[in-house]
Amino acid sequence: MLTLDYANCLSTRVGSHGLDPAVIAKGSEGEAAIAAATARLTRTKGTGWERWRTLPLDPARTEYTTAVKGVVASVAGKFDTCVVLGIGGSALGNIAIQSALNPSTYNLINGKDASNPRMLTGADLGQSWSGTKHLPRLFVVDNVDPTLFGSVLDFCARQPGGLKRTLFNVISKSGETAETAAQFMVIRDALKHALGPSYASNIVAITDPAKGTMRKICDAEKFVTLPVPDGVGGRFSALSPVGLFSAALCGIDIDALLKGAADMNTVCERSELTRNPAAMLAWLLVELAEHKGKPNHVLMPYANSLYLLADWYRQLWAESLGKENDAQGRQVFAGFTPIKALGTTDQHSQIQLYREGPNDKVIGFVEVEQFDRDVTIPRGLGVDALQYLEGSTIGTLLNVEKRATEFALLESQRPNFTLRFPRIDAYHVGQFIWLWQMATAYGGVLLNVDAYDQPAVELGKQATFGLMGRAGYDHFKTQVDAALVPTLHVIAD
Repeated sequence: MLTLDYANCLSTRVGSHGLDPAVIAKGSEGEAAIAAATARLTRTKGTGWERWRTLPLDPARTEYTTAVKGVVASVAGKFDTCVVLGIGGSALGNIAIQSALNPSTYNLINGKDASNPRMLTGADLGQSWSGTKHLPRLFVVDNVDPTLFGSVLDFCARQPGGLKRTLFNVISKSGETAETAAQFMVIRDALKHALGPSYASNIVAITDPAKGTMRKICDAEKFVTLPVPDGVGGRFSALSPVGLFSAALCGIDIDALLKGAADMNTVCERSELTRNPAAMLAWLLVELAEHKGKPNHVLMPYANSLYLLADWYRQLWAESLGKENDAQGRQVFAGFTPIKALGTTDQHSQIQLYREGPNDKVIGFVEVEQFDRDVTIPRGLGVDALQYLEGSTIGTLLNVEKRATEFALLESQRPNFTLRFPRIDAYHVGQFIWLWQMATAYGGVLLNVDAYDQPAVELGKQATFGLMGRAGYDHFKTQVDAALVPTLHVIAD
């Protein structure tokens, strides 16, 4: 199992900047608070926006996995490239899972024109089809930056077979998110021009199963679809078809992802604080923020493949817990600022600040006990100053660097914790995702805020509608234009 080492968050390690161990002991204030929070989460599990908590557990929900595998089997071998169109929770999980579980060179070694393509058999997905299939390259276009979007489309069009060999995975529950809607309109038009009436076979949409603008489009144009499950918000959707389709398409073991999540769920429903890693993680971060002045929460993986999981974590932690009002409507301005870093890279760019700047952060390390491969540092250079490296490995050096940084932070009384992967595989990535989702659920209860809404996002969406000329939103354009009167900035010679 993934483990949480939190000793460096306690006053026995970091003095007055840490929490008194008595607050988490048996019979303590912390244990009582977590017991109450666990009881509440037990009552709400599977209801409202907490229906995400049944994704790896409920047999009715595991039907989604069967549906995903069925669609993957139906498109196998037909496409050399898949382009995911989505934003926020409809993209970050896809990116994080792909980065964690496929090599950074994945797009260079897959696709029909690759010199050394990885092959996938039907047995890998619990499906059957004849022969072996190339895995498609994967691009997740999660921004409407025209240069990015245009360059991806140009690349697809210039490959052998052009757009005919490109699958577009459109992810939007409503179909009205401006960014994804605009991208969809562009690719639909391009596919119609390139392929004619058969263009619909190059689109797989993940959307609401029964209602909404995208649902109507899918039904009218007969796109293959997978559901965004009811009660599963975007940032909690990585282990639903939203994240599972692109993962399975690229050869990732989605059954292992869900098994890891289910096993982590078992320990994250315990009422004892010291036996529940999600509750402990939430309790430490909430208490250190509210009582020790540490509202900035850094997540620092010591593995490049886990770095983009920190991007996924940032949305989850920020959007879920950053709220102006509590559950009773009182103004509280709750929430924390999540920050991503990468070990060892950011030892050389951020640790100076973390050690000697404001003591307002908690640093979360992510460590890997055993990498799937390692590289031995050779002997024979003949330089005395570097002899200590000879015969060791790059993996050993990476983990030693993490331990040294942990010690340096401890010396400066900077609270930190370590999440430890036994190894990086689908099972443990599923555990990581579930751990943080449950920690977020606990965080919402401890802060007394709704972890599932995002009211502050809506005004920006409405202003965008007005500025782009959507009917009924004219008054937002008027307000924006009045508030943002252009100002002349003079640059002196």
